[in-house]
Amino acid sequence: MLRFFIFFFLFIHSCVAAPKILAAVPATKWLTLNGQEPAVVARGGFSGLFPESSASANDLAISTSSPGLTMLCNLQMTKDGVGLCLSDIRLDNATTISTLFPKAQKTYKVYGQDLKGWFVLDYSADTIFSNVSLVQNIFSRPSIFDGQMPVSAVEDVLGIKPPKFWLSVQYDAFYMEHKLSAAAYLRSLRFRGITFISSPEIGFLKSIGMDARRAKTKLIFEFKDPEAIEPTTNKKYSEIQQNLAAIKAFASGVLVPKDYIWALDSANYLKPASTFVADAHKAGLEVYASGFANDYRTSYNYSYDPSAEYLQFVDNGQFSVDGFITDFPPTASQAISCLSHQKGNLPKIGNALVITHNGASGEYPGCTDLAYQKAVDDGADVIDCSVQMSKDGMAFCHDSADLTATTTAMTTFMSRATSVPEIQPTNGIFSFDLTWAEIQSLKPQIQSPFSTSGGFQRNPANKNAGKFMTLVDFLEFGKAKAVTGVLINIQNAAYLASKKGLGIVDAVKSGLTNSTLDKQSTQKVLIQSDDSSVLSSFEAVPPYTRVLSIDKEIGDAPKPSVDEIKKHAEAVNLKRSSLDTISESFATGKTNVVEEMHKGNISVYVSVLRNEYISIAFDYFSDPTVELATFIAGNGVDGVITEFPATATRYLRSPCSDLNKDQPYAILPAEAGALLSVAAKEAQPPAIAPSPPLDAKDVIDPPLPPVAKMGSSDGEAPPHAPPHSGTIATSANFGLSLLAILALGVLFAVE
Repeated sequence: MLRFFIFFFLFIHSCVAAPKILAAVPATKWLTLNGQEPAVVARGGFSGLFPESSASANDLAISTSSPGLTMLCNLQMTKDGVGLCLSDIRLDNATTISTLFPKAQKTYKVYGQDLKGWFVLDYSADTIFSNVSLVQNIFSRPSIFDGQMPVSAVEDVLGIKPPKFWLSVQYDAFYMEHKLSAAAYLRSLRFRGITFISSPEIGFLKSIGMDARRAKTKLIFEFKDPEAIEPTTNKKYSEIQQNLAAIKAFASGVLVPKDYIWALDSANYLKPASTFVADAHKAGLEVYASGFANDYRTSYNYSYDPSAEYLQFVDNGQFSVDGFITDFPPTASQAISCLSHQKGNLPKIGNALVITHNGASGEYPGCTDLAYQKAVDDGADVIDCSVQMSKDGMAFCHDSADLTATTTAMTTFMSRATSVPEIQPTNGIFSFDLTWAEIQSLKPQIQSPFSTSGGFQRNPANKNAGKFMTLVDFLEFGKAKAVTGVLINIQNAAYLASKKGLGIVDAVKSGLTNSTLDKQSTQKVLIQSDDSSVLSSFEAVPPYTRVLSIDKEIGDAPKPSVDEIKKHAEAVNLKRSSLDTISESFATGKTNVVEEMHKGNISVYVSVLRNEYISIAFDYFSDPTVELATFIAGNGVDGVITEFPATATRYLRSPCSDLNKDQPYAILPAEAGALLSVAAKEAQPPAIAPSPPLDAKDVIDPPLPPVAKMGSSDGEAPPHAPPHSGTIATSANFGLSLLAILALGVLFAVE
């Protein structure tokens, strides 16, 4: 146990800095009831990481959140009248009780429903404290802390002296039936240190009203599901909502699930806001919203950006809730203290570039006019075009030469699928086998990289929205929008030249020359490739920044490798895992690759950043903003390549991204390995072998072959010529056609 708390102490002080309270911070006017900053209420401490209301969860919440944090404890009562902080009247989902007493399950009727489990009121406090430990009760969250932390009494949480304390009393009527009184328990505490008491039971709140007023404790009435029955009045909560003024007689505020304010439609998009906050404020009631967490699959309007959701509730220009109940208090804190009130195009802090990956491809199909326009609107510095070639020589922007995943090609050109092992190990429908007219007949398709593994769907309403852009149109768009720069990514140049007679390098050079971007220095031009020979072919154009894409994970960058890179490029694009090593969603260590590249005067861009929490390490609090802070402020990268540029731009425009500035709160980078060290050694994931260092010979590619003559003057293959890969391609076509027929047969059979 001593080892645990020593590690935890180190973790707190390596990851976070205590917030500073500065006297000269200008006040911001909020649209809350009293005009003050919305409150951050930590449900069970930092329950998004640690078991709810554990000492670790409470300590980390205080250390990482804004100074006025409110700690929330859900009150449960033992059979000898001791108050515990647990999420439910049953112990089995949040503790180890079922393994200790496997045959002690009971059934009770709770508000008309039969509930089965291990109930708190069947055990004495001593039995629970001596035998039972906490577990994480949401299975997508870390389980390595399970069984290591004791259950907290209410007095334990009060004893750490949180800035404010909120006691939630959910089941007073149930406890009263079993001769336990939450009101009597509160009177035994004399309400000392309790800032808020909430309950969904009107009778309970009225019974403690006089004591609460004397102690200056605010009473909050909690709304449950609109169709649920309030036990005192036997009315539905939807009926009680019709007379908010009546609530003011016994409470100073209300707590509601967030969908009372911003409901979702059947497709999980936000509906227009209700008038609930305005109505409650008119009645003189504060409004607190619950149900906030970073790790929900149904994310705010498919942005997977938890900060954006908080801002929707406090910085929409019409109203603001008075506080949030959240499992991730640092994210709520940064939304309020750092990211709110960013009106207009505020300047970015620092020099890190926000570079897109196929435009704003997290919200629209990648490399379409809509994805690029959204990226510009979101403040991206550099927009990117991965150049592909059509069969008849049209250069256009698309993530991959294989059109299968990001267009509707599967439904139209299944018979044209081939195997090209030089490009990828799987069969595909390749752009260089289709004419530009055929490609234009397709629809773009948004790519959801985690839809299969985790069910994370991206923006289905715009799944096939937008139009493909030629390279020429992309360059003209970049000039017209006056972006800081454009990045041109060149792929498969050697294969296209030798096997397809397509000169992709020449097409890019021609496009840049015709757009005059090769004769100016106002806008940056970044030429990226994983082929050093491609980059060397642009050496004669000094204004260009050449970027070597290193697709493999590396653990080090020795000086000979850096010196070799300098012959071909001024920057590198590295995978995230080449900077921070990840094992089972924990950051286990940090490499020195950025430092080594910077010693060689080579800029470092990191890719690809995405908002879906499943792609973000626990150490970053399942928060894309903390991941950005870790790579930019922690690792010192020169740019981030992201599919959600709005998230990156908002962070860089925040004063909290400047760690050299004195301010009440800062968005701090995570310290790799610190969170993992809190867990018992036997619970930690096995150590992973370090990635190999970059070898200088891996940087060098053979010279580009000349563009082959393919049998017709315009470079297009004869219409009846067999595919280059002969029998293999024919077999692949036949096999894929059979698969398509079988798949369609299954679909029709199901229908």
